[in-house]
Amino acid sequence: MYRLFSFVAIVSFALVACVPAKKYNDLLKKEQACTEELEKYKSSSNQYESVAKDMQTKYDVASKELAKIKQDTSVLGIKWRVLNRDYFKLQSEYESLEKSFDKLKNLSAKETAVLQADLEAKNKELQSKEDALIKLDNELKNKQKLLEERERRVNELEEAIRKKDQAVELLKAKVANALRGFENQGLTVVQKNGRIYVSLEAKLLFKPGSTAVEQEGRKALVELGKVLETEKELEIVVEGHTDTDKMTAASHPRNNWELSVLRATSVVDILLANSAMNPIQIMAGGRGEFYPVDVNDKSKNRRIEVIISPNLNELFEIISND
Repeated sequence: MYRLFSFVAIVSFALVACVPAKKYNDLLKKEQACTEELEKYKSSSNQYESVAKDMQTKYDVASKELAKIKQDTSVLGIKWRVLNRDYFKLQSEYESLEKSFDKLKNLSAKETAVLQADLEAKNKELQSKEDALIKLDNELKNKQKLLEERERRVNELEEAIRKKDQAVELLKAKVANALRGFENQGLTVVQKNGRIYVSLEAKLLFKPGSTAVEQEGRKALVELGKVLETEKELEIVVEGHTDTDKMTAASHPRNNWELSVLRATSVVDILLANSAMNPIQIMAGGRGEFYPVDVNDKSKNRRIEVIISPNLNELFEIISND
């Protein structure tokens, strides 16, 4: 489907005589590169989300197992105490019978045989109780060891999640503080799903239909770049969004898809040109009109979203070692 779309686009471009061939080829290459990078980072983002969900699932399972082990340990402890009480009670009875046996050694052979059989039966029962007590004691120790291991794993996962959330919250605060002066100009900073979303309405960045960033919007992007250039372990996606109004221009951008991609690449160009950000960390993509945030206010749908994802390598390592 993508190849068919590209072929139709190429034929359409060739029919438009007013567009210089070099400008068209440059835009086509730029759009193709953006599409390829978008697929690459979409795959990476999906993988990160999958791993984060997998980590949360394992954490939930480990917590349930920990609660079950604690319950089993409590039950085993009660059984151990009951068996231990019975053991000492039986041992006392055995000693009492042994004393009685000594006193009755002079009784008849028949009475002595009955007493001896009773004594042997008590002795076997005592041995059985002792064996069961030893087995239960070993099982209790194993459960205790498993409980300690599960507690360690749960604590390790909790600490890793806490550190990740703390790092994201700290970065969000830094970004929000750096962009505080633009809050009333259509800029918001929110944290959700373990990521930071910096949303800039089009009115702050672009004139209608334009892909060139305005001066005030450039200031905001420069400040954002200064914060992000010190974070070397992030993945950053710049997404362009439009409203549902159709493009009518015969030249570029021809449609909302193209407009959203070109606006995203314009933002990336400014971020990289005015900071020490690593280009490997950042990508540009466009969603056109198909990801609105407000069906009643089209101006809010015309926006750029900078999506900042944290490094999950530590969590990957914990999960892979589980």
